[in-house]
Amino acid sequence: MSLSDSTREFSTSFSRRTTTDDVFDRIYSDITTLVLKPGTKISEVEVAKHFDVSRQPVREAFIRLSNMGLLVVRPQRATLVRKISRKEVSDARFVRAAVEVEVIRTACEKFDDSHHAAFEDNLEKQALTVKPNDFEKFRELDAQFHKLLCVCAGSELAYKTIAEGKAQVDRLCAMSLSEPTEFQQVYEDHVQMFELLKTGDAEEAVKLMRKHLSRVDATIEEASRSNEDFFED
Repeated sequence: MSLSDSTREFSTSFSRRTTTDDVFDRIYSDITTLVLKPGTKISEVEVAKHFDVSRQPVREAFIRLSNMGLLVVRPQRATLVRKISRKEVSDARFVRAAVEVEVIRTACEKFDDSHHAAFEDNLEKQALTVKPNDFEKFRELDAQFHKLLCVCAGSELAYKTIAEGKAQVDRLCAMSLSEPTEFQQVYEDHVQMFELLKTGDAEEAVKLMRKHLSRVDATIEEASRSNEDFFED
């Protein structure tokens, strides 16, 4: 089975779309790209009107976003985009690093010729987003790249764990990846990871993954200084 076939099989649990999914995805994207900034009020009624849907799928999307720590839902009061918790960012980064280190180690062991096309296609598309500074598209492709690593390693649970823990970190990345130089660095990391996958050099791949994930440290520090109002602790 090729990696593209595996990816489709791996993704079946995500393919059954509902109205709630559509609303959730749009608001999640707006929050994690800072279109909706921390502390912003968001109305269930206004969102329902915007999507031309009933309030039920909006309410369900709000609950999911609240469970992820992105919204503060207050009965009879305005819902707020939750401010960023430094503690939760730290915890999410710790868990993600632990998971992704093992993912890339295992991916190096399992990588073969059938995996080339999907990674090459992803990296070609990433390259096209760097110069025009297309953050939203790059973010999608970045997530897809890390998902491909999980597919290669054979662990759907690993990707779910990564996705659930990265929401807060994504908002910090939106601050950092607004600069083309940051796009370029992340892209170059991905290219190097692909080369290490092909050679099966697990130890170097692990080192690179740790370095790759640690790049957000400087972003957290800078964001804390320049956007203090975005943080709750």
